[in-house]
Amino acid sequence: MTEMTIVFPLYPQLTQLDFTGPFQFLSRLPGARTIIASAQGGEVEAEGGMVFGRTVKLADIEACDIICVPGGFSATEAALDPDYLPHVRRLGLGARYVTSVCTGSLILGAAGLLQGKRAACHWHWRHLLTEFGAIPDAGRVVRDGNVFTGGGVTAGIDFALTLVAEIAGDAYAQTLQLGLEYAPAPPFNAGRPETAPPEILAAFEARMAPLLPPRAAQARAAAAAMG
Repeated sequence: MTEMTIVFPLYPQLTQLDFTGPFQFLSRLPGARTIIASAQGGEVEAEGGMVFGRTVKLADIEACDIICVPGGFSATEAALDPDYLPHVRRLGLGARYVTSVCTGSLILGAAGLLQGKRAACHWHWRHLLTEFGAIPDAGRVVRDGNVFTGGGVTAGIDFALTLVAEIAGDAYAQTLQLGLEYAPAPPFNAGRPETAPPEILAAFEARMAPLLPPRAAQARAAAAAMG
């Protein structure tokens, strides 16, 4: 069985489900060898206080078959980290599949891996992809060549299953889906701006409004640093 190295490059205050959702599925690919990495190695604290330990230093990873970048409110900060972003670019340029979840696509964009490519992102931050020459796509899972991107947070599981099917076949992916009982049936139809009640959408956007200017400024700074 051919080994397939999958690297998850973490950073402080990432959204843990952006990582753990795809990890649960991709780690069950035939021959999977998963590496959880970070700029400095050691412990990484995610949003909400969950801590991932014993991460490998990114600089010590020579290459990988799949790179999967999670999102988080700190994604645009990670896109400006000189100890993090160059390694995402280096590994991505040599990877068979370049992937992300949620705002992880902004990191791929800042790494110069999405120019001219369609990509997904969390709906509220999707427009920032244009800063990096990417084409925002509202799809929950978007493929453009060897780039697979998932939309916001929970889309990471759908993206992972799509990639599993690409690599190991539809039957294997469906068996894995059955084994993990992935049969989402949410209690509310409020998971997309198109379906959420108007008052819920307005309340969310009001809560996010103060975060947009600094995050947009970080995205522009990361885009400027590209070239």
